[in-house]
Amino acid sequence: MRRDIEFKSQGEICRGWFYTPDNGNGPFPVVVMAGGWCYVKEIVMPHYADFFVKAGLSALIFNYRRLGNSEGQPRQHVNPYDQIEDYKNAISFVETLQDVDPTRVGIWGISYSGGHVLVTGATDPRVKCIVSTIPVVDGYANMRRVHGTVGFRKLTKAVMDDRRKRFGGAASEYIAMSAENFSEVLCTWPFPETYRIFTDIQKAEAPQHEHRNTIESVELLMSYNVFPYLNRILDTPTLMLVAEGDDLTLWDLEIQAYNQIASARKKLFVIPESSHMALYSNRSKLEIAAEVATGWLSDHLVKPFI
Repeated sequence: MRRDIEFKSQGEICRGWFYTPDNGNGPFPVVVMAGGWCYVKEIVMPHYADFFVKAGLSALIFNYRRLGNSEGQPRQHVNPYDQIEDYKNAISFVETLQDVDPTRVGIWGISYSGGHVLVTGATDPRVKCIVSTIPVVDGYANMRRVHGTVGFRKLTKAVMDDRRKRFGGAASEYIAMSAENFSEVLCTWPFPETYRIFTDIQKAEAPQHEHRNTIESVELLMSYNVFPYLNRILDTPTLMLVAEGDDLTLWDLEIQAYNQIASARKKLFVIPESSHMALYSNRSKLEIAAEVATGWLSDHLVKPFI
């Protein structure tokens, strides 16, 4: 029960998939889902959506502007503030669907979008439930730690050089999202396992994925911080899923962010003996995350209305 959809976000078309349960009659509660850094809709999200739909939820998965089969230029430009706007416009879109109960809207995000859903949930009162999975919460701290002192110097120089070129009228240049030989190739996320796993996913499931981004995207990442928004999540049920030992998006910072969420209706779940990329490559770890998220969404969007 999946159909192609599209909606406009600031005049440009975002495209995606809308799922409804095989059983039951609508209108259904809905989970709005989008991916992390350079994701297209085929990357891992359908696996999570399968769990949600079996629990009686509908689900919308979409590509942000400038990625996959959505419109927008420059391609592969990752602007978190535009992506948060895309989330909000996706919510406006599902409100128009006859299959959807607009009073029961949840949002789910992973990695970069794990941070986006915290900001979206804090600033959009239509959101009734949040699931934040292995989120990016402080882009500057994240980049500084994972690149190390010398690597961060190189990254900062590339960002400033790119800014000067853009001031002169040039377009932002591109760097790799990640790289196997990251010590030799400048990239945003310097993890060989990210490169290997995304390459495998691209070959098997997501041919539209491009493993690159504008350098301006990195500059925007280094000004990205969800902490100022967390005290605005006052009563929205919020689940944060953290991978034990996650040194990609930094599980200690994630737990700090969780502790600052104002809502008493919140839950932290640490996936044991895991890692960031295990939620993409290890089916058993993915299933743990999906089952916990399904339970949370069901408890707050399905069961109270039965």
